Amino acid sequence: MFIIAGLGNPGKEYSGTRHNVGYDAIDYLVGKYNLKTNKLKFNSVYWEIQINGEKVLLVKPVTYMNRSGISISEIVNYFKVPLENLIVIYDDIDIPVGALRIRPHGSAGTHNGMKSIINSLGNDKFPRIRIGIDRNPNIDLADYVLQRFTTDERAKIDDIIKYASEAAQEIIKSNLDSAMQKYNIRFIEK
Repeated sequence: MFIIAGLGNPGKEYSGTRHNVGYDAIDYLVGKYNLKTNKLKFNSVYWEIQINGEKVLLVKPVTYMNRSGISISEIVNYFKVPLENLIVIYDDIDIPVGALRIRPHGSAGTHNGMKSIINSLGNDKFPRIRIGIDRNPNIDLADYVLQRFTTDERAKIDDIIKYASEAAQEIIKSNLDSAMQKYNIRFIEK
């Protein structure tokens, strides 16, 4: 069993913001698999699918970003999912818009949602897919991540969200190394 978790904030006011690209990746997969029914449990909205014969939960925590660990630890512990089968997709200000980084584990960096997950799980040994949203030193970080993308950035981000979703599936179908080789993207030109 696998979990693909996309981080973000619930509510229409956050839809389409930089901080919600993890949610966008889950929404892409929900659309791709034409899923209609979701479940609300474990402080998450989630869907069940099959990928390559494996049961996969597509998860969007509803605890707000900074408390994502509550949701993720509940669902991981309930289903007894090994941490190497937890794939987290989220935004990263240290990566430019149009870039994608996949890593097997690591620190949370400056991301409070990841800090919450690592703290709740007591471990950072799970794959993560980071979608670049860049940073703007002239805008307060909290305000910046809650902004929407410019038209030019949106075109790049839509492609990266698709690639992030495909990378998560590649981890399940093949392995993490294969996903890293195929989907670590330095920069998309548009």
